[in-house]
Amino acid sequence: MVIAATPDISFLIPAYNAADTLAECLASLQQQSRSNWQAVVVDDGSTDRTWEVLESIAKTDGRILPARQPNAGAAAARNHAARLAVTPLLCMLDADDWLDPTFIESMQPVAEDSSPAAIAYCAFRRVAPDGRLMQVEQPPILTGDVAKREFSSFCALAIHTVVFPRSLFELVGGMNETLQTCEDWDLWLRMAFSGADFRRVDKCLAFYRMKADSLSGDPIKMVRDAIRVTSKAQALRMQQGLSAEEPETGWITPPVSQLRMLAWVVSAGLDPKADIAALAALLPEMPDAAGYENFLAGVILHGLQTGLSMDRADDLVDVLDKWRPAFLLLIQLIEKNSLPGTGRKIIEAVSWHISAANPLRSFALGNVQVVSAALETLSRIPKAEPADTLVMHALSGGQHVGTFVGPLWGDLSIRAQIRLIMHEMQAEEHLQNPPTLAYISSWTREALRGYRAFGGLIIRNGRRRGRLERLLAHLGRKALLASAPSDKQDNDARLSHILRNLERDPAPLFSDPSGPQPEERNAAPPVRSEEEYWEHIFERPDPWNYVSVYEQVKYEQTLNLIPEGIEKALELACAEGIFTEKLARRVGRLTATDISQRAIDRAVERCRDHRNVELRVLDFVKSDVPPEQDLVICSEVLYYMKDEEMLAAVCQKMAAAVKPNGYLITAHAHIREDEPTRTGFDWGNPFGVGTIKQVLAAQADLALEETIETELYAIHRFRKGPVADPVLRIEGHGTPLDADVAKHIIWGPAGVNREVAWTTEVTTSVPILMYHRIAEQGPTALRRFRTPPEIFRRQMQFLRRQGFYTLTAQTLADLLRSGKPIQGRPVMLTFDDAYLDFLTDAFPILAENDFSAEVFVVTDKVGGRSDWDSAYGEPAPLMSWSNIQELHQKGICFGSHLASHTPASAMDNEVFLAEAMLSRNALQSRLGTSVESIALPYGGTDFRVPGILALAGYGIGFTTRPAKATFSDNLFGLPRLEVRGDHPLEAFPELMGLPGAYIG
Repeated sequence: MVIAATPDISFLIPAYNAADTLAECLASLQQQSRSNWQAVVVDDGSTDRTWEVLESIAKTDGRILPARQPNAGAAAARNHAARLAVTPLLCMLDADDWLDPTFIESMQPVAEDSSPAAIAYCAFRRVAPDGRLMQVEQPPILTGDVAKREFSSFCALAIHTVVFPRSLFELVGGMNETLQTCEDWDLWLRMAFSGADFRRVDKCLAFYRMKADSLSGDPIKMVRDAIRVTSKAQALRMQQGLSAEEPETGWITPPVSQLRMLAWVVSAGLDPKADIAALAALLPEMPDAAGYENFLAGVILHGLQTGLSMDRADDLVDVLDKWRPAFLLLIQLIEKNSLPGTGRKIIEAVSWHISAANPLRSFALGNVQVVSAALETLSRIPKAEPADTLVMHALSGGQHVGTFVGPLWGDLSIRAQIRLIMHEMQAEEHLQNPPTLAYISSWTREALRGYRAFGGLIIRNGRRRGRLERLLAHLGRKALLASAPSDKQDNDARLSHILRNLERDPAPLFSDPSGPQPEERNAAPPVRSEEEYWEHIFERPDPWNYVSVYEQVKYEQTLNLIPEGIEKALELACAEGIFTEKLARRVGRLTATDISQRAIDRAVERCRDHRNVELRVLDFVKSDVPPEQDLVICSEVLYYMKDEEMLAAVCQKMAAAVKPNGYLITAHAHIREDEPTRTGFDWGNPFGVGTIKQVLAAQADLALEETIETELYAIHRFRKGPVADPVLRIEGHGTPLDADVAKHIIWGPAGVNREVAWTTEVTTSVPILMYHRIAEQGPTALRRFRTPPEIFRRQMQFLRRQGFYTLTAQTLADLLRSGKPIQGRPVMLTFDDAYLDFLTDAFPILAENDFSAEVFVVTDKVGGRSDWDSAYGEPAPLMSWSNIQELHQKGICFGSHLASHTPASAMDNEVFLAEAMLSRNALQSRLGTSVESIALPYGGTDFRVPGILALAGYGIGFTTRPAKATFSDNLFGLPRLEVRGDHPLEAFPELMGLPGAYIG
C-alpha cells in the first residue's frame, strides 16, 4: 500500500455516480511528480458502483481517504471532505476531471497560508465528449481589487485549477450548501473580498471533462444561483465602498452580470425545449445592454463553442442551423429591453468574429451577410433576407486581398462585386482582364474616349512608359467594370434607384465654403508704419469698448488717485477722449494727445464743452513731451514699446516732464508673458505692468506713492519728490467682462503658453470633448449629462491656461487626413442636442476663453424640447433656428444629430440614409453653408454607418467611444471623451491627460 507520511495538500473530491470516471481522476493524482498528497473522496449517495470502485482503489493507496454521506449535493460533499482533510492546502477536484502530473509541483510553492492568504490558480482545457482536447483557457490576472471586480461578475476560475489555504476556506465559512450550481464562484468571491492574494501560474495543468448532457441540464438552476451570487457581490462591494458599477471603472452591474449568465447558458445549452423567456423572467431586472454589445458577443461565442465542442469560431458555420434559432431569440429578448439597435450590434460582433477566424467562409446571420469572393471565379450572389449589412472578403489565389464592410442594398452581381473590389477595397490590381468580346469592345470604347490622353503621352517628354502602363491599367479596369454582368436588382442599381428618389427635391443652394468669406473680402491692406497702424485701429469708433463696465471702473479708480489742486495736466495716448472728458473736471488745464488723427478728431468732438482741454496729435515716443506738468497720465499704451530699452527712454522722458513734487499715474494690465505665475492677459506684448512699474521706479526722481492692485491690472501713482511708505489698496475690477477682454485672460498660476506650445510641441492625437447641457437644474437621472456653468467656466479656464486651442470638425478632418503631426495642443469641444442653455450659458463662457465649438442639432426638434428625455423628467428647451443662425454668425459650427434623435442602428438602410440627408439639407438651407459633420444620437454606429453617411454627403462623424482621436481612426467613427457632470472638477485634468494640474 502507498502511504504519504506527511501530506501537504488535500484534494476534496465529491463523487456521485462516478463509477466510470473516478479511477481516471485518482490515477492523475497517483501520477503526480510529488507524492505528498491526500485525496478525500466523499460518495454523495451514489446509486451506481462508485463506492465499490472507491474502496477498491483506497485499499491499495493509503493517501486516499474514502467517506460516504446521503445525497446532499456537491457543496455539502466538499465541506464534509474539508473537515476530514489534514493538510494546510486544499484543492477541489471533480470525480470526472483530472490533473497534469506536475500540478502539485507547480502549484504548491505558490499557494501560502500567510497573511494575506495566497491562492494559486492555473489555466485549463476542456475535453470534448469524443476525447478531443479543446484550446487552453487562460484565466485573467487577478491582482488587488481586480479579483473582487471579476468575481463580482462571473466565475473567472475553473474549480479544480485553484489551490488555497485550508485556514482561508474555514475563515470564509466553506462552501454555500444552499447553492446547487455556482458554489465555486461564490467561494472565490468571498475569498477575494476577504483580501486574499490570487497568484496566477502560467501553465495549463487541469482538464475538464465535458459530458454530452451536462450543459443543458440545469439552466434554471444556473441562472437562479448566478442571481444570488451577483447580488451578494453587490452587497460586499457596497460594504467595502468600492468603485461605482460603470463600464468606465470595469465594474459591471448585477443585472448585466445576470444577463451574461443567461446568454452563456442559452448559448452553451442550445436546448430546443428551453424557454428563453421563462429563463429571462428569473432575472430581477432585464438590463439595457447598450454599450455591452462586444462583451455579450464574446460571452455568446464562448458559450456556443463550449456547448458545441468547437475550438474555432468559424466551425460554427457548419452547424449554423443548429444554433441560429436560439441565438436570434436571445437577440430579440435583449433588443426588446435595450436601446434600439443593440441587437444589431451584437449580431455584427458575432458575425465579425466568426468571419475573421476564416475569411473563406460565407454565411448569413440575421441582418449580416458574409461573402467570400474568389476573384478568379466571381459569380452572382443573391442578397440573403433580411440582410442589410455586407461583410465581403476578396481572395486572390487563396490569399486575402481586401474586405468591404458596409450597407447592402441588393444582389451582388459580378459588376457590383468588381466595383466594391476596385473602389472600396482598392484591390483592383488583383482583378484579371477576361479575353471576351464584351471586354474587348468595352476596352475599345474607353480607349477612344481617352484618345487625348494617348496623344499627350506621345508629344510629352518624360517617363512615358510608366504613364502609359498606368493609363492602360486604368482603361482595363474601366472596361472590366463596364463589361461585367449586372441587373436591375443588383446592389448598385438598387442604391441608384433609392438615391434618385431621395434627391428629387435637391437641397437649396448655399454659398461655396471655398470662396472668399466676408472677413476676407473686407480685410485691411497691410500696414506699413506706426501711424498707419493706429489709424487702421481707429477706423471704427471705440475699438476697445472703453464704455464697458470694466473700463469705467478702471477710470474711476484712476481718478481716485489724482490729488487735489492739480493745475496743469498732460494725458498721453488719450484715444477718443472718453477718459479725457472725466479728467478735465479734475484739473485746471489739460493737454491730451494721441498718435492717431482719427482718435483726436473724435476726442475733440467729445470734449467740445470743456474749454480747459487742448487736444493734439503727438507721437510721444519720437517727439518731445510738453514739460512742466503737475500731472502726467499715461495708461494702457506702454506695452507697445518694442523692448525695455525703448520703454526706459519713454519713462525717462515722461519723468522729465513732471514738475518737482508733481505726479505720474499709469494704469496697465498684468500680462502673462511678463508675470507667468499669476492671472494675466496673453496679448503677446513683451511686458506688462510688472516691468513697467520696475522701470518707472528706477527713474532717479520718481518714487512710488500709492497703488491700486486688482486681479487684472494695477494703477500706480509716482511722485517726483520724497514720499512716505507706499500705500497699497486691493480692489476689484469691473464686471461683467466684455468677451473681447475676457478671451485674452489666462486665469490662475503658471501654465503653458499657447504660442510657445504651437512652436515646440506636436501631437498625433486630439481630445474631442463631449458635452450635453451646461446647466444647474434638471432631472436627477440625467445628472451626468449636465455640467454646471461655473464648473464649465473653470474647465475652459483650465484649457486656456494649459495652452489648448480649439479645432472645428472640418479642420480636424483635414489634419487627420494629412497624417502629419499636429502642432501645439489642439482640442475639439462638441455639444450634443443643441440645448437652449448652450446659447445662454455655454457660449458666453466659450467666448470669454477664446474657444469655438461644434454643436450637433436634432433638426426636426429645433425650437422644441428634448422629448427623448421625457421618461426622466421635464424635457429641456432646445435652440430655435434664429438662435442657431445667430451663433453661426459668431463663429460656432453646427453639425447634424440626425432629424429625429433615433439611434442609427434602429433604422433600416433606406430610412437611415433619408434621415441623414434630410438633416444635413435642413442645416445647409438654414445656415447657407456646407455641413459635413455628424454625431449620431447615443453614439449609435454600426457596420453600415460610415458608408451611408458618405452617401449622404458627410465627411466626418463622431461616436461616444471614449478615447482620443488618432490618425488610425475611421473619420466616421471618431471617439469622444465624455465630460460628466457628476464627476468632480478634479477629474477634468486627468481626462485631458494632465492629472494633478491646477484647475482652481
